[in-house]
Amino acid sequence: MERPDLPEGYGLPESVDGTLSWDEVEQRLIESKNYWISTVRPDLRPHSVPRWGVWVDGRFWYDGSADTVHARNAEQNPWVTLTLESGSQVVIVEGESHATRAAADGFGQKLAVEFKKYADDGYSPAADSWAGRDGGGLRCITPHRVLAWFDFPKDCTRFTFAIGEEE
Repeated sequence: MERPDLPEGYGLPESVDGTLSWDEVEQRLIESKNYWISTVRPDLRPHSVPRWGVWVDGRFWYDGSADTVHARNAEQNPWVTLTLESGSQVVIVEGESHATRAAADGFGQKLAVEFKKYADDGYSPAADSWAGRDGGGLRCITPHRVLAWFDFPKDCTRFTFAIGEEE
């Protein structure tokens, strides 16, 4: 945890006093219902799309057709950003998105429980939804860096995670 680099004049405190804890930021990622994912097309044009998903075990899990623009983009260039809806309660996750699977009798069960937050909206996947050969379109964003603030610039905080760790 550290202060991010911002140009002079933004009023960013020099001290890390008053920065956010990872627990505070992660709680927002867990509780959120609507997220935005931004990818880059092969011709380098940006693409953003709202997504439903769940933050579990320090990563963001979401699903959908492998034929969507954002999934095709992530296959070509896995670097993405994930953001929450608010422009004042900000969490920006920079990381990599990769296709994956989840066994019905293991992690798929855990994901199905977490995805219940969308049941009232008509979406409640079963534990075996991501176990097939194509993983049911399941993707995982592994964070590398997170920038967050809930009272800019007083609590503006950057978190950096190890790059290259795979499960």
